Amino acid sequence: MAVSMLLILILTTIISTNYLTLAHESSPLQDFCVADFKSPVRVNGFTCLDPKQVKADHFHFRGLHIPGNTSNPMGSFINRPTVFEIPGLNTLGISTVRVDYAPRGVVPPHRHPRAAEVLTVLEGTVLVGFVTSDPENKLISKVLQKGDVFAFPFGLIHFQQNVGENDAVTIAFLNSQNPGVIAIANAVFGSDPSIDVDVLAKAFQVDHAIVEKLQALYKL
Repeated sequence: MAVSMLLILILTTIISTNYLTLAHESSPLQDFCVADFKSPVRVNGFTCLDPKQVKADHFHFRGLHIPGNTSNPMGSFINRPTVFEIPGLNTLGISTVRVDYAPRGVVPPHRHPRAAEVLTVLEGTVLVGFVTSDPENKLISKVLQKGDVFAFPFGLIHFQQNVGENDAVTIAFLNSQNPGVIAIANAVFGSDPSIDVDVLAKAFQVDHAIVEKLQALYKL
């Protein structure tokens, strides 16, 4: 009887362990899985290109050193190579992004639905921050100097701004091959079709005219 109970306990532990393991991305079963964008099969990510067709260019991206054009309303330029630019990132769970900032340039409040982020300042002085989840909604922010590193937790709304007198540059790494980005203002006021004006007016406690003006701005 004791032996039977022990066997049941062992089997239960093994099953539970396997279940917990499967709840996360499994370890790679091959050296790489270059994304096959032409495959009709749809999975969470992309199916693997035939290894015989894999080339060095599938793992390569050129141009991250080139300054971006910051002559825009945000005063920033985002160069974000993901799995679509580097097919070899498929299944690796990592990507990178370079941001150039004019003085006072910003990356407005946004979130990555599939990733956390670690940012490093290469040049300049950059204000960064994120907001914790409701009900605290606590702002955690810091002014970073060249060489400083800051982490943005998974999925939280965050932002960056160049608060120095000269141009700034940051580079960041995210733990997803395709982290996605949801720019808060664009999503709320620029959705297609538009969110009902009354809903937004009540949510932001403002007049309908203000909501309509913002929707018109973000629909441009």
